[in-house]
Amino acid sequence: MVIAALVAGLYAWNLARTFDENSNKLADAFPAEETRPEVKDESKDAINILLLGTDTREERSEDEQGEDFATLPNGGRSDTMMLVHIPSDRKNVFVTSIMRDTWLDIPGVGTAKINRAFASGGVPKAVETLEGLFGIRINHVASIDFEGFKGLTDAVGGVTIDNPIAFTPVHAKGYYFPEGVQKLDGDNALAFVRERKAFTGAGGSDYRRVKNQQLFVKALIGQILSKETLTSPSKIQNVVSEIAPYVAVDDTLDSAKIAGIASSMLNIRSDDMTFFTLPNNGPGRSADGQSIVIPDMETINKFGEALQNDTVDEFVATTDLSQ
Repeated sequence: MVIAALVAGLYAWNLARTFDENSNKLADAFPAEETRPEVKDESKDAINILLLGTDTREERSEDEQGEDFATLPNGGRSDTMMLVHIPSDRKNVFVTSIMRDTWLDIPGVGTAKINRAFASGGVPKAVETLEGLFGIRINHVASIDFEGFKGLTDAVGGVTIDNPIAFTPVHAKGYYFPEGVQKLDGDNALAFVRERKAFTGAGGSDYRRVKNQQLFVKALIGQILSKETLTSPSKIQNVVSEIAPYVAVDDTLDSAKIAGIASSMLNIRSDDMTFFTLPNNGPGRSADGQSIVIPDMETINKFGEALQNDTVDEFVATTDLSQ
């Protein structure tokens, strides 16, 4: 029994060391304290994590040249943004995708695309913008490069998705994703989450890409939380080893903190996770002619109140979030 405990402890220590030594740190990830909202008692035990999807591709499509991307410690540029809300009761997880062209008030900048927050002030400005929008504190920030999806997908033995729309990627040559259930390896996963130009029409392009990213992330988490992965020390080691180099986290989010959060969510499975896009009124044009996503501020304000009061489950149950 003692030997088993020692072996388990050594294994856990090795996993923690692997993550802490190989992941990058986001220094000064948060804005000045005086700019940050107070936390309500109702939500003091909830956790809000800003998850950034980044892309370190050197080659970019012609339409992406000149766009605002923030360079992060792992060399990536901000390309995808999700707010992960873990309620106090730890019974669910809510993940909100924020379209990168969403037209919002950015402190010190004015009204602009949310991605402009990164270009003007990096991660702290993005955190300040979202904290002001929702009236909450973001507890942690993590950025994950899309390249990390490749190794992570292979580390768990592939990820099975149910693709609702068949498409052939425009930029990733040699791939085709039929409609229906299919298993993705790392290379396929990377092509799947990156593609946007294959989609056109209302709700296409970035909208479809965001949906595909939500679909993949949920399936990936389901695979990570599966019995096949959790009962295999070698798979767990591979998951940590593969993802760590592609992750940058704030200074307070080390392996001990992650383990603490994870231990409070042992009963969570992928079916307990709800993904939706920040409510908006579709694409439009700014006064100066930029292509933007028009936020639905009435619904966003209700979402902010739900975050503040730790009642996101009620908000989701009573709000049409089907876009």
